[in-house]
Amino acid sequence: MTAFLTPRTDPRHAVLFDPVKIGPVTAPNRFYQVPHCTGVADRAPTDVAAMREMKALGGWGVVCTENIEISADAEISPYPALRFGADSDIPRQARMADLVHRHGALAGAELAHMGLYAANRTSRAVSVGPSSRLLIEAVEPVQARAMDLSDIRALRRDHRAAALRAKAAGFDIVYVYASHNLSVASHFLARRFNDRGDIYGGCLENRARLLRELLEDTKDAVGDTCAVALRFAVEEFLGADGLTHDGEGRDVVEMLADLPDLWDVNLSDWSNDSQTSRFASEGYQEEFIRFVKQVTGKPVVGVGRFTSPDTMASQIRRGVLDLIGAARPSIADPFLPLKVADGRSEDIRECIGCNICLSCENSFVPIRCTQNPTMMEEGRNLWHPELMPARRTEDAVLIIGGGPAGLEAALSLGRRGHVVTLADAREVLGGRVTLEASLPGLSAWGRVRDYRLGQLAKLTSVSLYLASRMTAEDVLGFGASRVVIATGAQWRNVPMGRDGGRVAVTGPVLTPDDVMGGARPKGRVVVHDSEGGYIGSLMAEALALGGAEVVFATPALTHAAFLALTLEQVRVLRRLTALGVRLVAGHDLAGWDGAEVRLASVLGGGDMNMGADHLVLVADRVPDDALATALLAEPEALALAGITSVDRIGDCLAPGLIAHAVYAGHRLARGF
Repeated sequence: MTAFLTPRTDPRHAVLFDPVKIGPVTAPNRFYQVPHCTGVADRAPTDVAAMREMKALGGWGVVCTENIEISADAEISPYPALRFGADSDIPRQARMADLVHRHGALAGAELAHMGLYAANRTSRAVSVGPSSRLLIEAVEPVQARAMDLSDIRALRRDHRAAALRAKAAGFDIVYVYASHNLSVASHFLARRFNDRGDIYGGCLENRARLLRELLEDTKDAVGDTCAVALRFAVEEFLGADGLTHDGEGRDVVEMLADLPDLWDVNLSDWSNDSQTSRFASEGYQEEFIRFVKQVTGKPVVGVGRFTSPDTMASQIRRGVLDLIGAARPSIADPFLPLKVADGRSEDIRECIGCNICLSCENSFVPIRCTQNPTMMEEGRNLWHPELMPARRTEDAVLIIGGGPAGLEAALSLGRRGHVVTLADAREVLGGRVTLEASLPGLSAWGRVRDYRLGQLAKLTSVSLYLASRMTAEDVLGFGASRVVIATGAQWRNVPMGRDGGRVAVTGPVLTPDDVMGGARPKGRVVVHDSEGGYIGSLMAEALALGGAEVVFATPALTHAAFLALTLEQVRVLRRLTALGVRLVAGHDLAGWDGAEVRLASVLGGGDMNMGADHLVLVADRVPDDALATALLAEPEALALAGITSVDRIGDCLAPGLIAHAVYAGHRLARGF
């Protein structure tokens, strides 16, 4: 038994709280936050350390950093990263380890040289790799130079020095990184990047030589007190051109079986490892990684967007994993382990697999979370994901609109002790969450609604009223002193995209609201998407699945550009292509008369006229702010009614992502 268990712990989940020995250190339980990015790294080290500390406070037995660059030629700007290239870096990274240790957790440091991914835009060092190749994902037409033997010796020295700095900073686990196609070690393993003719090229044993040497160097340097972990992708989904779990990926594990103290196994590239719920369910990596424990006697950690303690315990009992790895679920709920320990699984704020966190990292801003509005605010604003400050006034609050913004505001204000009434015109709560969760692959998004409804049911100070459309007169006579308007937005049914231009249309137009409301037009359907988010592709998919002949058109030069940030754009377009959807990029809507859609090429020439039975327009959204406008236009009436404030939040103020709406509701409640 450990200190984590309580009398309320479900016996089926007790196995999750067994300590696990990892080389010379011992994890206090099986909950393991694997390395994950933050969007800021060394740009905001205090905020990053506070976020990691919150995970340890929430019961994660191991909490790891993100990538830590080991030298000037391992630099991945504009992506932020931590650094261990000099002794002066030690105090900055030590802060995170110290904070994690306060709560009894182990701290892990992921050392990395990014190889062909390191463009070195800031340091201006020449990029290096196993062979001379174009840099991976670099916009610039720049190549790395092939490393000679002296370069390899220098790399090994840099990695060893970084390991010693990690030890000096107080880290308990030191990583060798060979995953996600983001590591020089993984590039040496790959035939497609390694055409060397020396002892580091050719057969797999030679291509794995650098990886073996880095492991041996690290164990020799710090293995007396630190565990040495290998983060390794067993499957790249490239067939014979890459590592496979039943081919060379397995061969590498067998070759190095008991050399590392811990195997952290996953899939490459990053888009495969962090698949959205639209394409993968919980535990989706099991079929690829389950062989590892059959090969090694060392503990194994793996991921799979785990949110259910039943699934976690099953993987432990069936010998798939020794430790339950998580990045996104630990972001959505830093207190997941303690909730499981306390028998409160229903209180877990489950990850919905939307990858908004990844979109932030890929935009070079602090990671955010749709489910957890306090993510990366732990240090900056001292926000705690489970605690709200007590109310400072006796104000009763009326919230109109039960979508994501309204639900979060009601929950957070209720937790502060306010008397809250939430009214919604619909017969079901959730607003856009309920509508969007009905689209193909998005059922998990309903967790945004379900978590908040479940928590609201525990608050006696919050009352919910459905099918209650409120007028300005109703609000003035209600008796609340604070009014919050969260009435959402509606999709525009006339062409008006980012450029603000209008197109005269004479034919009927459908919007995403119509499709999400149940409309499934048949025949030839053109979906025209000038928004560039995820909704346009879902319209095309839903209608194609319903039997329509779909053209998915956009004025942008690439479809659903936002989905490149969530790492699912290619997967989405492949699915649409498989469904027979015709993709037309670079064409703006020029006209629609009910029988023919006219598309104008944004590049000049190549205009298209195509017969169609229906047009689905994905443009922008119009805030549903009529009630707020009416109330704010009568300041004297508000004063007479005793209403001291009217606040608009979420989409009725400025339409955005669901994550923006949830954050708006939470921020409002914190500011009361």
